[in-house]
Amino acid sequence: MNILPTIRDSDLYEGVIDVDPNGFRTRTAARAIVLDDLNQVALLKVGNHNYYKLPGGGIEDGEDVKQALARELLEEIGCKAQVIGEVGEIVQYLGEKQLKQTSYCYLAKQIGEKAEPNFTDEELANGFEIRWAKNIDEAIVLLENSKTDDYSGTSIVKRDLTLLIAAKKLI
Repeated sequence: MNILPTIRDSDLYEGVIDVDPNGFRTRTAARAIVLDDLNQVALLKVGNHNYYKLPGGGIEDGEDVKQALARELLEEIGCKAQVIGEVGEIVQYLGEKQLKQTSYCYLAKQIGEKAEPNFTDEELANGFEIRWAKNIDEAIVLLENSKTDDYSGTSIVKRDLTLLIAAKKLI
């Protein structure tokens, strides 16, 4: 899988000195840029923190990356999708959370019907909702225009914008 740039706190905030990542806990995740039949791109709007993100999430014990991706897409955007390509692997070092997160991102095509998501209580509390951007360019603009002051959201937007720009070269 293509290795994309690593994201550190110093990439997000001017003047921040990165924390030594030794001892950070680790998390792996699966994400996708999902296109429907009209080439609309599935995004999640995080309304309470004013940003957009790609669907996906953590890989649970006993799952491989693609199993986790399938589960996350059903939960977050209410549909199945077929992987049609690899976008890349991206690592985030989140000093405030003492976390190293590695995300594996794919390009996928929505299959079957769109249904309602099954958001967690935490996602509902954060104001999650599905938004289908009309194309990848609109998805990029939505992320570029996200104005969050949330620490996690700032890193997520940087990560997912990097992934969308990489995916645009594949479409």
